This record gives sequence, C-alpha cells and structure tokens, in this order.
Amino acid sequence: MLEHFDFTVLVNGFVCKNPMKVDADDFFFSGLNKPGNTDNKVGSNVTTVNVNHIGGLNTLGISLVRIDYAPYGENPPHTHPRATEILTVIEGTLHVGFITSNPQNRLIFKVLNAGDVFVFPVGLIHFQFNPGHENAVAIAALSSQNPGVITIANAVFGSNPKIDHGILAKAFQVDEKVIDYLQSQFWEDNNN
Repeated sequence: MLEHFDFTVLVNGFVCKNPMKVDADDFFFSGLNKPGNTDNKVGSNVTTVNVNHIGGLNTLGISLVRIDYAPYGENPPHTHPRATEILTVIEGTLHVGFITSNPQNRLIFKVLNAGDVFVFPVGLIHFQFNPGHENAVAIAALSSQNPGVITIANAVFGSNPKIDHGILAKAFQVDEKVIDYLQSQFWEDNNN
C-alpha cells in the first residue's frame, strides 16, 4: 500500500537523498580557490560552503568558509548562534578578537599572520580586520552544517521593521538623531 505514496524525508530541514542515488557531486564544491569580491562597504567577502552548497554535509555538523579581505577591510562584529569557528590565515595579517559574555565583556585579541590559527567560541561576538596594505585571505571551519550568522550592526540598525529609536538611544546612550542616521544607513543596505 505504501508504494503508492511519494515520500520525502527531511532531516534538519533538508531533503535526504536516496542512498542508492548518491554520487560524488553530493560531497563536492568547486571554486574556493577564487577570491571573493571585496568591493563593498566593509571590504570583505565570505564564500560559504555549507549544507546549502554540499547536500552531503547534512547531519555531519561541519562547514567551511573562505574570507577575503581588502586592505583595511573587515569581517565586522558578528556571531554564529550554532557554531564554534576555527580560522586559519592563509595570506596577510589579521587583527582578530572576540568578546566574552556579560558582565565582563572582555576583549580577547590577537594579531595573526599566515599560518596562524584562532578559535572563536560558539555564540560569542567576534571580528577580523586586515590592517595591511595588501589583501588577506583566511579559511575557517565551523562546527555546524548551517552555523548561521548575525552581523551585529546589520541586525540592530537594519532590522525590518526598525527597532524604536528611543529604545536604541537608551541602550547605546546616544542621541536619537544618531540612531536615526544609523538606521537610515543600515536599513537601506539591508532592505533594498
């Protein structure tokens, strides 16, 4: 009787392919050797290789990114709600850091050169900055097939709908006009 139904099995929200139809392409991604376009406001580009790009990663709990940094480019403060990140500098120099949780909010900071490795614990706000006159490149592995990313400024100032400027002015201890300006800048970027 069940042979008359077409079942799709989902695991972690992704379709599980029939094991008899799996091939090498289900475990393959090409192009991580190509630099990403860093011609943007932050001067960086993140090329992701996660379960959205390699179906075979489903349930394996791992993903990878290549991060390209223009001179003085940054991967702005962000967090991965579902993953720890381990980053390796391939070329150039990066200033990296993360902030511990409340109430200490300590900055843990290091200057990394090619071949150096740094770990960003799960859920903590972290960043990377290229202080040099040359491009920089890093590769990072994340402990989730779908780590998620929340860029702090984009989330706070570019939310849709906007967070009331009075709430943010009080939280950041600034004039509401500053919040209005920041929201106008980030909201346009996030919602166009």
